[in-house]
Amino acid sequence: MDIIKDLLGLGMEANKLTVFQVLLRAMIVFLAAIVMVRMADKRFLSRMSAVDVILGFILGSALSRAINGSAPFFATIVMGFFLVLLHKAIVWASFYSHTFGELVKGRENLLIEEGKTKTDALRANHISERDLHEELRQEGNIAAVDEVKLAYLERSGKVSVVRRKS
Repeated sequence: MDIIKDLLGLGMEANKLTVFQVLLRAMIVFLAAIVMVRMADKRFLSRMSAVDVILGFILGSALSRAINGSAPFFATIVMGFFLVLLHKAIVWASFYSHTFGELVKGRENLLIEEGKTKTDALRANHISERDLHEELRQEGNIAAVDEVKLAYLERSGKVSVVRRKS
């Protein structure tokens, strides 16, 4: 156990760590982070709802502290695995409870219905008319609001668009 303590610089002040110790810590944290991200479900990296973004921020911040020695090494890695399991539990609970899902992930907002812009929804979400038109062009390949049957600001922050039938 003393060899691991010496190799990783466990119990040392952060400014006393050698380059080798920091590199070894980085390698171990990197490998642990790969396992954590693989455990966290594919949605963690693709959906990016509020709960996914928060996990990413906290994991990145906390794991970096394990590398630079400003937090206990093994306790920080264990905390990372705990957060991933907590994320899985929250995502599981939100799958089974619509109300809980809206609480942690938010809800979609209708922005356009049958070619009519919902100005209250735009205002509530701080979306200007120009921003909305940009989203319509980029996400729906649509040039005008009257071509839209439905447009939602989704929980992920993206705008989804359903074109009106011609």
